[in-house]
Amino acid sequence: MHTRLLPLLIVLMAAVLLALGVPLAVSVAAAQQQKVVVDRIDDTAFFAALAQFVNAPPAPEGARVATLRRELESYYDVYGIRVGVFYANDTPMAQAPDDFFLPREGEVRDAFDEALLSRRSDDPRQVWPWQRSRLVVASPVIRDGDVVAVVVTDSPTGQMRSRILHGWLVIAAGETAAMLLAVGAALRLTGWVLRPVRVLDATTHDIATGRLKSRVAAAGGPPELRRLARSFNEMADNVEAVLEQQRAFVADASHQLRNPLAALLLRIELLALELPEGNEEIASVQTEGKRLAEVLDDLLDLALAEHAEADLRLTDIGALTAERVAAWAPTARAKGVRLVGDCPATTAWADPVTLSSALDAVIDNALKFTPGDEVVEVTVASNGETSTIVVADRGPGLTDEELTRVGDRFWRSGRHQNVKGSGLGLSITRALLTAAGGSIAFDHHALHGLKVTVTMPRTGPTA
Repeated sequence: MHTRLLPLLIVLMAAVLLALGVPLAVSVAAAQQQKVVVDRIDDTAFFAALAQFVNAPPAPEGARVATLRRELESYYDVYGIRVGVFYANDTPMAQAPDDFFLPREGEVRDAFDEALLSRRSDDPRQVWPWQRSRLVVASPVIRDGDVVAVVVTDSPTGQMRSRILHGWLVIAAGETAAMLLAVGAALRLTGWVLRPVRVLDATTHDIATGRLKSRVAAAGGPPELRRLARSFNEMADNVEAVLEQQRAFVADASHQLRNPLAALLLRIELLALELPEGNEEIASVQTEGKRLAEVLDDLLDLALAEHAEADLRLTDIGALTAERVAAWAPTARAKGVRLVGDCPATTAWADPVTLSSALDAVIDNALKFTPGDEVVEVTVASNGETSTIVVADRGPGLTDEELTRVGDRFWRSGRHQNVKGSGLGLSITRALLTAAGGSIAFDHHALHGLKVTVTMPRTGPTA
């Protein structure tokens, strides 16, 4: 959202600045040119006043003409602006420099023709900084109500274009500064608007990964997002309360049922003493009773696992895994299964008790489904960010559909219903690992069987 909202604000602010800056730049250029045009109009009016009483050809000589020529030459020498006074028949009365004559076409001719109609060139075409054109201004010389001559100035525009460009650079600098301020304001604005969203996203992730105590601090942002944060906290409180009630019910029910079940099993044992030895019905009842006791124990363990908080610390999971492999080696030998461990020293952040319990459940499950004369391999590795413990067995394995369900509560494959178990062992393992910041994944073994991967982070919670 940040990458979409920030460019949108920047584009809108840039459009506003351009909408203000472009007309301002045009206004600066027009003002500079108008200043030059007004100055040229004043100059042509002065020269028109000098030329007003000069005799018409063929006798234009005299003191007035000499004075006019000196003024024109001085004007050209000082300002570099070509200037001339021309009769209506294009004959020059005086000009500076001497090679300045009326062309047959172009801006000078257009300005001259317009002045012959008794109109001044007070609105010439706008000259822009990238154009190397000249600025032509013409004023009529009127005597007795008639236009007898025209004063024409042909000015270079270099200085005027430089001033326009300088004004534009000032505007561009101001626009750039304003744009930087706008970008800073946009960053602050988007951060202010999206900060509650980021906090809400992080809190949602924490709750989704099992940290149900996480809450959103509704301290900043727009009022709508603050209300959303309060509503989210209320929802999280209600969800946590419901889950806590469910866990308490499961734990209490499991605990309360154990006593009457133990009493029932004891009475069954006493009853079995009065029946003939080898009675199949009483043996079946005893078996089911023991299985029910195991299910209740597993339910209590699951409730405790989901409720417990992990004591994370930097742990040598290689040594811990080697210890669990050694502990399960006698069981593996009794079944005729080779339990092999490759456990180099590797550290990760974990709760040692939780990880030990999880490994016990995974190794027990692997030995349970691996036939004799086969191998169960336990391998510890690290990729820099996480450390993994892989337990690969050579049992019957699972189908693709079964892999999507393994680890669900009370789920067992239809092919393994005759194997002792409650279907809660891997669920308890997942709950324990999730509480400790880890994860468990299931996949096909390269040869045959099941491969279980336990992953623990190498980065501590303080980092």
